[in-house]
Amino acid sequence: MKRWILGLTGGVGCGKSTVLDVLRKEYQAQVIEADRVAHELMGPNGKCSQEIARAFGTEILTEEGAVDRAKLAPIVFADEEKRRLLNRLVHPAVKQEIRKRIRESQASLIVIEAALLLEEHYEEICDEIWYVYADRETRIRRLEISRGYSRERALSIMDSQLTEEEFRAGCQAVLDNSGTPQQTETALAKLMRERDIRP
Repeated sequence: MKRWILGLTGGVGCGKSTVLDVLRKEYQAQVIEADRVAHELMGPNGKCSQEIARAFGTEILTEEGAVDRAKLAPIVFADEEKRRLLNRLVHPAVKQEIRKRIRESQASLIVIEAALLLEEHYEEICDEIWYVYADRETRIRRLEISRGYSRERALSIMDSQLTEEEFRAGCQAVLDNSGTPQQTETALAKLMRERDIRP
């Protein structure tokens, strides 16, 4: 079976979810979201839960044995070394689980979505990685509306991620998602046609 694996990345607020919805509905893509995989691995008796508890203390677990992200977040965001430790525990396990899901999949088009695809070297897995782009003000406005973030919070998260230049340099294509959903769909369809992938 001919299979194509697409990686989709971009900064917070760029609208990756919108693009994923189109890929699911129009192209029957199997979508694997790295964040969701991480949630599952940190769930009750998840592969990462006990390791994280050993590193950060059992008080960060819920009664069911899941990682309580609300308790963990302030610990790791206040200490860069602890944040790096958490990443070392979680990211390789997420990548391993994604590889497993790809092996077990029957889909001809698989889309992997994560903000850290470039940093975590997902080019080892993907045929191509695309950068979902939206201009800064559009991203801030979306985060204010969809997540209730203040402008300051949106900017601080954006500034902690790769720059636009870094995203562009690491990706094989750029999908502009600054405009209307119809404009994004048209741009996406063009990129897919160029790769001979049709709805």
